[in-house]
Amino acid sequence: MTEPRWDEHADWWQREFTDGVDPEYVEQIIPLALAHLTGFDRVLDIGTGEGQIARALAARGADVVGLDPTGSQVEVAVARAGGPSYGRAGSDGLPIATGSVDGVVVCLVFEHVDALDESLAEVARVLRPGGRFVLFLNHPLLQTPDSGMIIDHMIEPPETYWRIGAYLREAVTVEEVKKGVFVRFVHRPLHRYLNGMIRAGIDLVEILEPAPPPGFLTKAPEYEADVVSTTPRLLGIVGDRRSSPR
Repeated sequence: MTEPRWDEHADWWQREFTDGVDPEYVEQIIPLALAHLTGFDRVLDIGTGEGQIARALAARGADVVGLDPTGSQVEVAVARAGGPSYGRAGSDGLPIATGSVDGVVVCLVFEHVDALDESLAEVARVLRPGGRFVLFLNHPLLQTPDSGMIIDHMIEPPETYWRIGAYLREAVTVEEVKKGVFVRFVHRPLHRYLNGMIRAGIDLVEILEPAPPPGFLTKAPEYEADVVSTTPRLLGIVGDRRSSPR
């Protein structure tokens, strides 16, 4: 149901990225999710993890269900409570009735999922016509395998720039994101996500490319160089379920 690494490293994720300790979630991702799902009362959070986005939506009054394939994440989500209901499921087989939700949020999940087209089809299936889809990704252009900040000391003064890897080549990598913590990533170019949404019946509403938030730059001062601080780490895609066939 889920890759073993997620169960092995769930405590790392919970410790490093939840419960208010990660500025990218606190200052950027959660506010964007709330802003773009305001007024959508029945929301499904796919890949909910320990539920921090689901809890924020529930605190705003939404009826939220959070689904995740990783048992150790769902256990913590249930323990932290906060209003949502939780269950275990993968993104390509949702135990949710067709057309039964007003909004779907998927945050930093689909870059770890092989079955992208099947998952997008499931998003479209469970959304009512006119329902809202909010997708957050590690920016697929600027977080490509082998991308990263480069400080070129061969130039005087040294030049800082962002190196971009093989963007158009789809690839699966396993990256050591912290000592002893290995995460599997599936890189795809942006058009794979957009075209998959359109084929599934979801029309594009807005693209979001926010700069890294102040709290992140404070924790990672090496990113303060202008070229890097104005390079988005996050990509947001907002779409609405098509009301009628094209």
